Order: sequence, then structure tokens, then C-alpha cells
Amino acid sequence: MKNLYKLLIASLLALPFYSCGKINDFLDLKPVDNGIAVENAATAKGPTFKTANAAEAALAGVYGDLRNEYFELDYFVNGDAQSDDAYAGADNPANFQIDDYNISPTNANIKRDWAYLYSTIGKANIVINNVDSVPDPLLTTDRKNEIRGEASFLRAFLYFQLVQLWGDVPLQLKEFKTFSAALLPEVYPILFPSRAPSAEVYAQIITDLETALANVKVTALNKTLITKGAANAMLAKVYATREPHDWTKVLAYCNDVIAGGYSLLPSYDQLWDNAHENSAEAIFEINYEGTSSSGNWGASMFRGLDWKKFNIPSNDLVAAFDAEKDNIRKAASIIFLNITGKWSDSHWPQTNYPFLNKYRIFTSPSPQNYIFIRLADLMLLKAEALNETGDVTGAAALVNQIRTRVSLPNTSAASQADMRLAIEKERRLELAFEGVRWYDLKRTGRAIDVINAAKGVDGVNLGYSIALYQLLWPIPQAELDKNSQLTQNPGY
Repeated sequence: MKNLYKLLIASLLALPFYSCGKINDFLDLKPVDNGIAVENAATAKGPTFKTANAAEAALAGVYGDLRNEYFELDYFVNGDAQSDDAYAGADNPANFQIDDYNISPTNANIKRDWAYLYSTIGKANIVINNVDSVPDPLLTTDRKNEIRGEASFLRAFLYFQLVQLWGDVPLQLKEFKTFSAALLPEVYPILFPSRAPSAEVYAQIITDLETALANVKVTALNKTLITKGAANAMLAKVYATREPHDWTKVLAYCNDVIAGGYSLLPSYDQLWDNAHENSAEAIFEINYEGTSSSGNWGASMFRGLDWKKFNIPSNDLVAAFDAEKDNIRKAASIIFLNITGKWSDSHWPQTNYPFLNKYRIFTSPSPQNYIFIRLADLMLLKAEALNETGDVTGAAALVNQIRTRVSLPNTSAASQADMRLAIEKERRLELAFEGVRWYDLKRTGRAIDVINAAKGVDGVNLGYSIALYQLLWPIPQAELDKNSQLTQNPGY
């Protein structure tokens, strides 16, 4: 018991202490190895948040982490470079491993992504578990409910990243406040969590999203703020991803999104021209002001001539745009530049080298926004749900709406099997470089077939040979080394 007590104390001292800043400040806390944020033990004697401003600042800290390295860069590496849409680019060995499906448990990216996600979950837990006890009368019951709802959505969004990347993961819902021998049974699983089955994680994600749906605002001009539309959209995505898929619920939540006042922009390029931020099509969008405290440095990782960039568009994706004669979305998504004399790449000639074109303000600090969820995504997800429930005609009508905007003819798919492939193709071309392709392929069971058939220069197969176990990441070795309750994913 004495040795365990010492171990717990040492673990506590290794964890960061959480503090509240001004309401408009986004906290800049570096992630720690186990990613668990904790409240200063001194606050256990009274309310965690004594004022309305303190509670609002804590929520702002959770929102602020949407501007960290995970969401500015790794979110897109994981969703796009890990798919057939992009090559890793640049010179980072950790990214090469992800691109080549040869990920080591010591990979620096997976270590930091685990830490980033759990660090923010820790902040969300503090808000969710303590906002109701704020004594300040300036924080109304309605606002307490909104804060809890917004933080619950964000926790669900974070766990959705984790469960898709790793499968079974620790389900951390409490923060560590104080310690005594009597509290050992309660404290131990917080500091040394085991992995929860993915079904349990998905159940908690749904519970959190339902909490959000019941409590957040209907709409907001700033699309970073969580609304009912965002909660409905995420519920649709979760039910389309969790096994077994529940297409009836996917359809219902997609219908709620579509009925929520959103609309497609007239021109596809308006989504990316930076003149239509927080548009009628955007459901969840991360806003940047382009200041030292609110600048999107991630945009400079994808485009520029100063050094070789990340997420270089793949030959396979460019061929898909060309085969469809999809000139509008290709031009909006990819720009070809001359890089002669700067660097070389085995995939592309220097005179006609592609970069992402959806994130166009790449100076630093950049005011470039990121759109994480938008209406076209949910319309195509609804088409998928209709098709899976037998309404091929209804699915075609939605696909054709998306195609009409970019001046393409109606889909020719007439059977359920053909429509599945038509929707897969449409989602690829519509949502290229928005961080969804890898997860689409995984949830539809198509990842292994599609990736192993991916083609490079001159249509030559790239030679991937991924196996089922590689659809999940290895648990970071650093986490295994300090927590004996964790187990490694098979195959690693």
C-alpha cells in the first residue's frame, strides 16, 4: 500500500494543474504523456468554479483546443494522407509511416495525438462535472445547461476521433481532484485506466451528443459554437459508423439537419474563397482571426513554395477527378504550380506539382477557417441511408443535387450496389482534403480493397498490401510503458 501510495503521488505530481484565465483567452496547455487534465486539489474544498466568468473561461479552454496541432494538421494527415487521396509529402518519418500503413507504437504522431485528445477530454470533464455547482447567480440555469451541452458535444467529438483511430480506448469521464488512501479504489482507474470496449465508447458518445442536442442553441452566427445542427450531424455520423450501422437513425438525424435552415452555397468554390465564412452550408467551422493568439499555422503546412508541404494530392485522386470530368471541384481542391529548382517528388513532375487549394490563406498567422462539418456531407450521408434502406431513387435525387452544383450530369447508378459506389465516389470528390476519406473507407468496409488497388504515376499500382489489423493504430508505447492496465492492439 505504501509503494502504491508513493506511485500515485508521483503520478499526481507529473500531471498538469488546470487553471482558468480570462473568458476570451484560449488556454495554451502543453499536452502531457497520459493526457489527463486535473483540477488543483485545493479546489476540492469548495466549488471548482466560483464565478460565471471562471466557468465560461473553462469552456473557452475546451473550444481553444480545437486550434491545437491535432486539429490544425494531424486531423487532415490522419483522414487524407492515410487514405488514397494524398501522399504524406514533406520529410516527417512519422507521417511516412502513416501514409505507408507501417505505423510503429513509438510513432511520434500517434503519441502526441493521444495526448492532445485526452488532454482536451480532461478539460471537458472538468466543465461537465462542475458547471452545475457554480454558485454565481450571474450564471443562469439555462446557461449552465448550454455550457454542459457544448462541453458534452466536444467530448463526444474527441472520443469519436479516438475510437475511430484506436478502437477500444480508455473512457475517462472524471477528473482527479484530491487523494487519500480511502479514495484509492476511485483514484486508481482515473490515473491508470484500462481500455473500454468500443461499443461502450460509442454509447457514451451518443449520450453526450444527446445531452448536447437537448441543451445547446438552435443556431449561431459563429459556426464554431455548438448548435443543434452540429449535434444532429454528429449523431448521424456516429450511427453510420458504429457497428451495426443504424440507417433508420442516420436518416432521421440527417433529416433534422437538412430541416435546420442550412442550404448549399450556389458555387462550390465559395466554400473555399474565404469570402463566405460561417456560411449557410457550414454546420461546424473553426474560426481563426489571424492574430498571434488565434492564427491557423496549419494552413501553411499544406501549401507554399518555401519547403515541401504535407498532404500532397495523389495521382489516384487527380485521375478520379479527371475520369469524372469534374473540373469545378478539381480546381477548387487542387492547384498545380511550378516548383522547378525547389524540391523533387517521385509522384509528380516539378513543372506541374499539386497542392491543396481548399485552404488558401497560408501566411502566418493565418485567418484561414476550417470547415469540419457541412451540409453536402450530410446530404450524401442521407443518400447512403436511403440507399441502404432500399430507396435507390431517393438516394439518386440527393446525389444529383450535389452534382448539379458542379455542372455534372445525373448519376447513372440504378441498382443498390451501383449506388453504393456512386455515393462513395461522390463523397470522395466533394469532400476531398476535409479529413473524412479514410474514415469513410473504414466504415463502409472498403478500406482494404480500395487502398490495395490505389494507383500512382501512369496508373501503376502503388503496391500497398494492408491487412485488417492496420485499420486501427497501435496504442502509443509510451502509454503502455507507464500504464500496465493498457493492452496493445493485435498485430503491433
